Amino acid sequence: MMQKRAITAKDLESLHVIKDPHLHSGKVAYIRQTINTESEYESHLFVQDIDEPVATQWTFGDGRIEAPAFSPNGQWITFTGLKHDDKKPQLYIQSTHGGEPKKITSFTNGVSKPIWSPDSSTILFTTAIKKDGDQVDEQTSSKSQKKVITRLAYKSDAKGFLTDATNQLVTYDIGTNTTTVLTNESVDLTPSGFSPDAKKIVLFANFEGDAHILSDIYLFDMETKELEKITASNGSFTQASYSPDGRYLAILGHERAFKGATYQKLWTYEFATKELRNITKSSDEHLTDVMIGDIRGGMAYSEPVWHEDSIYTLCSKNGATELVRVGLDGEITRVTSENNHVYAFSLEGDTGVIGVSSPTRPGELYTLSLDSSKLKPLTAFNEDLLKDVHVEEPEEMIIKASDGLSIQGWLLKPYGFREGATYPGILEIHGGPHAMYGQTFFHEMQLFAAQGYAVFYSNPRGSHGYGQEFVNAVRGDYGGMDYDDLMTFTDAVLEENPWIDTTRLGVTGGSYGGFMTNWIVAKNNRFKVAATLRCISNWISFYGVSDIGYFFTEWEVGADFLADPDKLWEHSPLRYVNDIETPLLIMHGELDYRCPIEQAEQLYIALKMREKDVRFVRFPESNHELSRSGKPYLRQERLDELVTWFNDKL
Repeated sequence: MMQKRAITAKDLESLHVIKDPHLHSGKVAYIRQTINTESEYESHLFVQDIDEPVATQWTFGDGRIEAPAFSPNGQWITFTGLKHDDKKPQLYIQSTHGGEPKKITSFTNGVSKPIWSPDSSTILFTTAIKKDGDQVDEQTSSKSQKKVITRLAYKSDAKGFLTDATNQLVTYDIGTNTTTVLTNESVDLTPSGFSPDAKKIVLFANFEGDAHILSDIYLFDMETKELEKITASNGSFTQASYSPDGRYLAILGHERAFKGATYQKLWTYEFATKELRNITKSSDEHLTDVMIGDIRGGMAYSEPVWHEDSIYTLCSKNGATELVRVGLDGEITRVTSENNHVYAFSLEGDTGVIGVSSPTRPGELYTLSLDSSKLKPLTAFNEDLLKDVHVEEPEEMIIKASDGLSIQGWLLKPYGFREGATYPGILEIHGGPHAMYGQTFFHEMQLFAAQGYAVFYSNPRGSHGYGQEFVNAVRGDYGGMDYDDLMTFTDAVLEENPWIDTTRLGVTGGSYGGFMTNWIVAKNNRFKVAATLRCISNWISFYGVSDIGYFFTEWEVGADFLADPDKLWEHSPLRYVNDIETPLLIMHGELDYRCPIEQAEQLYIALKMREKDVRFVRFPESNHELSRSGKPYLRQERLDELVTWFNDKL
């Protein structure tokens, strides 16, 4: 049998990203995202009978489609689209009986979050509107390029510089073909859905001001246009949904007991008693998807879904994300248990459609029986690529940290591995730090393995998936026991795999992983070469330049800039720059507002002044998500830079 070829950076163009499934009456609508010949993203709507292997493509041409949803009566599909001359995503509707999609909005700032009313008469969505009702962004429409800033949170890595426009509730009436703006608030409103009688909308918002990092659940009354607050402004409560009988809300959130490291729980709110109850309080599990990969942008969050007297949601644990069922008594039962990454789901009756990825499969849709948990493949868009290229199966490792904690990790052997040969190795470190490596496809790691490297990666303390105490352990100790975990894991990998050449080791990581890469090369010289990506080098300046810096440094490093700058400097890799001898590649996006590029600039100049071996690569038009959802040609250039750097040095 002929050996499959090694995977390449260019294979990004052959990957199909299958997402946003919505199940209705035995049919599922979903999105297939690809990269076209102009190296731009293109996504289209597909509809498929869950008992048939053949999918039908419903949209064509250039553009990107998102968030498909059947109307409850099955007569329509709506979606947001960025097509033809659209400058921002608009709302489209298409009959399930055929015909072309019809654009039904033309809002200057675009639309998002389309949700059908239970009687299929209305589509709810949001658009950004200024307090005076004007949609136009004065900072971009004026000849003047000045930006007047008066608020604390004035920029976002996802949105850029923020304006006075905020997301408000808008409805479109199918019968009259008219839109109605329902709200005129000074903050963003994010809806989750209608009540069963369509008289109320459940949403989340923060009316407490930018300095208060929280969100509350509200009910918007369709008749009185008034908002009623459900939660107590003491935490982060977001996705919510009504029970079918209208008696309860299911809510995902937490009370910030451990700030940003707090595990997300499932809550219920009973309307009759007005009682908000944490039904999974006794569980030490995190209820959402926090898996790190580089195929789907960011992390996906979805509302809890009711089915009879149970609530379905995703749960991340031990390097896997599964679909779980939660009873009103708080008991959590795994519905899927294949040790994979379930990244999306849609349920109808006793059937579900789920998106599943694994380390050797980029992700496809499967049908799921809720009774038996039996999975059946539904799509196979990536099969042609997988028939042609080799994808390495990782080997799991569980090691003991220096204080006895168990640390989970994995090893990818190099492409064409031969017994008796020696190979260089690369340690990969994830961002967050409150995230999780695990059972999902990771193109970058497969690419390194294809280039002949042993790739090893783990979830040190601070990672999700191993309990509240474990994820909280890094706070106030960045560069302490988390660093120790990574070095202990590296020791174990090398001891158990003597074929890895200890004189040819590399290390890389992004965001928090970039911080840790900087920290490692400042603390030891065991790695011959390193690459730091969208990194943090100076916590003092991070406080004032990051879109989250003004609270993140206190929450995570354990010090406020004004109260204790010495502690921030103590945990800053830049302080130890004189100790860095490892050749270092620094790569950063010009538009990264999460870890702004000045973090890379400071490190580069400090190393260059000391005549160290350093290379600085800046990517235009790129924010913190460059490696996952950046412009396709820049993602490939980024991978080429990484591979070339390690190949030249190792």
